[in-house]
Amino acid sequence: MNVSVHFHVITLFPEVCKAYTDASVLGRAQKGRGAKRTIRVSYYNPRDYTKDKHRKVDDRPYGGGPGMVLQVEPILAAVAKALGRKGARAGRAKTKIILLSPRGKQFDRRYAARLARAQSDIVLIAGRYEGIDGRVKKILRPEEVSVGPYTLMGGELPALIVVDAVARHIAGVLGKGESLEETRAASGEVYTRPETFVYKGKKYHVPKVLLTGDHREIEKWRAGRLSTGPA
Repeated sequence: MNVSVHFHVITLFPEVCKAYTDASVLGRAQKGRGAKRTIRVSYYNPRDYTKDKHRKVDDRPYGGGPGMVLQVEPILAAVAKALGRKGARAGRAKTKIILLSPRGKQFDRRYAARLARAQSDIVLIAGRYEGIDGRVKKILRPEEVSVGPYTLMGGELPALIVVDAVARHIAGVLGKGESLEETRAASGEVYTRPETFVYKGKKYHVPKVLLTGDHREIEKWRAGRLSTGPA
């Protein structure tokens, strides 16, 4: 079965992420039809790769300080398992290892599109607690990526953002190429039925131009809304 990009998510909470990636558009893209499955998302819980009978994956930081730090060995073992599942797929040149971090490079649309074009396998390491043992970065040399100028409680949401944003740029994931807002003049203001909606006695109408069927005028309206913003 042809898969354009295989996402490998290293996380302590795979069930949290899986609920999102198995639903809606991402879920359909993974199931596909015949040979048309466009993406695959696999999860690796570091707890499954620890030798500790209690499946312990964290410990106190050297030098003191609050919180706990994820240990190096379970993370490396989980990544090794992910890379080992590549089989006959392209080599490491087509594989990108990403560490989600508030100190990383800013993730944006262009970076997402570049990943979709260039990578066959994307490994996403979602940290937790006070962070990950620094030797993970020294050994794997991942690219540190941030999804915004803020700090979250873990890397699961950032990992999902990367999967979602990259998948949108993969041919066949969205129903139509036109659905990719970045490639068209989207006004950010869209309407559907009913044509007239009454709320607390006041009528709210769909703009008349959208009812004309004149696609040239509709695109001009959308472009104008994009440049000037809502009235």
